[in-house]
Amino acid sequence: MPTFEEITAFVQEKPVATAVIALLSLLGLALAFLVTRIAWRALAWLFARYVAQRPIEDVLTIVAASIATGVSAQGMWRFSGDVLGLDGPLRLLLFAFIEVAIITSAVRARRNMRENFSAGIDGIAVWALTCLTAVLSSMDARSLPEAVFRLAAPLVAAWLWERGMAIERHRIRGTGRINWRLTPERLLVRLGLAEVSDRTASEVDAHRRLTRVALAAKKAKALRESGAPERKLRAALAKLDKAMDQAVEHTGLAVDPARQEALLAQIAALYNTTALIDADPRVPWEHDAERHPVPARPALPPALAELVDDEDEDAEVLDTTPQVLSTAERAARQRAARDYWDRQIAKGIVPRTVDIAQEIGISLATAREYRALWKLEPQAHALIEALYQQHGIVDTGAFPALGADGRVLAKH
Repeated sequence: MPTFEEITAFVQEKPVATAVIALLSLLGLALAFLVTRIAWRALAWLFARYVAQRPIEDVLTIVAASIATGVSAQGMWRFSGDVLGLDGPLRLLLFAFIEVAIITSAVRARRNMRENFSAGIDGIAVWALTCLTAVLSSMDARSLPEAVFRLAAPLVAAWLWERGMAIERHRIRGTGRINWRLTPERLLVRLGLAEVSDRTASEVDAHRRLTRVALAAKKAKALRESGAPERKLRAALAKLDKAMDQAVEHTGLAVDPARQEALLAQIAALYNTTALIDADPRVPWEHDAERHPVPARPALPPALAELVDDEDEDAEVLDTTPQVLSTAERAARQRAARDYWDRQIAKGIVPRTVDIAQEIGISLATAREYRALWKLEPQAHALIEALYQQHGIVDTGAFPALGADGRVLAKH
């Protein structure tokens, strides 16, 4: 490096050359400033276009995969020189052809995933080419640790690419690629160690005890109706009594109206399972070829028209005071109301709300609740539908019956 005295002497001896060198230096600095500014703007544009819009995990995935691909390319550089004997420009042009093929296949796989929601054959090609370059890079290693490192680097890059694809696939489709049928949560639920819902332990225990009472009651009733031996009936009643004692003790059944209603609902559902045989649910989109428009309805007979305006509230009810009943009394009245309903339906009669209330001695509100549930059964629904098609009477719970006694609705 010239000293300050030498530089001063050169400037004094050759002022023109010094001026030219100074001018060229200024131009070089200006050019370097422009190039740096353009490069900075280009990097800022690339960052805003491709990096800033991506989540941080995608950016880190691309960076890590690029580093791993660089390690793999360095191994292929040594392999092409030591094994293939390539040198100079030929080596520079040919050493990374597998890495270029991997990147090309990865780009094509991503495009296929965005268009067809699947990587397709290009996704398989990424893994196949990655394994190929990993094996070739490790074959030129000088030690076992180096071979393991060169074997692992391309596989790491492929794994990061696969995870990036899974994240984008989930973002586009809104779902994962697969849903495992065997998971720790499902195993715990299967073994009875976990609950599917968010019920507390006390709620789960109460539900099981109430269900145990309902099932025991159903079994005892079935044995009694089938004429089972006295020994079996006594055993079933003893089991029912034990289940009831435990439910009262552990669930607060005697003082909890919600638990009482839940038990009655379970018993009602279990006692009427045979009604499911006659159920005829229709699919909404099924075209019913046998259905015909409702024909013009004839005018109501005079006697029938007078009864249409009758209301439930105007009828005399045996018990008009608020009813405070025990669980056993409520269940007995529900069974009596159900038996009366079944007998009338078997005769082709749909009882009104007031009929049920007067027959059993219950309030109109309770009778209306029972009737609203039972009238949806197939046989009762058919009778109500027949009355509507024949006389245009819409079921409100207080419609008149049709017949000699003023209550028969329709016959099958």
